[in-house]
Amino acid sequence: MTAVSDHPSSGPAGLAGLYRRIIKLPEHIPFSLVQLAARVAVAHVFWQSAQSKLASWPVTLQLFANEYNLPFIDPSIAAPLATTAEITGSVLIFLGLFSRLAALMLLGVVAVIQIFVYPENWAEHLLWSSLLLLVLTRGAGVFSLDQVAERILSASKK
Repeated sequence: MTAVSDHPSSGPAGLAGLYRRIIKLPEHIPFSLVQLAARVAVAHVFWQSAQSKLASWPVTLQLFANEYNLPFIDPSIAAPLATTAEITGSVLIFLGLFSRLAALMLLGVVAVIQIFVYPENWAEHLLWSSLLLLVLTRGAGVFSLDQVAERILSASKK
């Protein structure tokens, strides 16, 4: 016969214990997987944006001149700067190389977009910023070239 306390629906160790174990399951997901997912997701956003700019450069220049209306910078300078930042940032973030600097650079891009271009899209910008802030504050994680470089540098110090 089974003891009453061993039954899942009885006592504090029963349903409540099962609930606690289920709720804590995500804590077993390695944080580096979260970091990797954040990097891949945000890299994809900026890579796609850069590719659409490059696909039709004359349209891109028109957008920078007529729709984006960035103050203090000529559209013929802003367009290549933005495209270069998106390509460079997305590749570095994806690879996890100089990730924190790349995240900082892309946060600057997001800030410009939010303030001057599409302020009504704040929720989307907040999402991108959250992923970039994760990389900026916690690094790229184990699955990154930053981690490989750290291991090499640490080994060379010994």
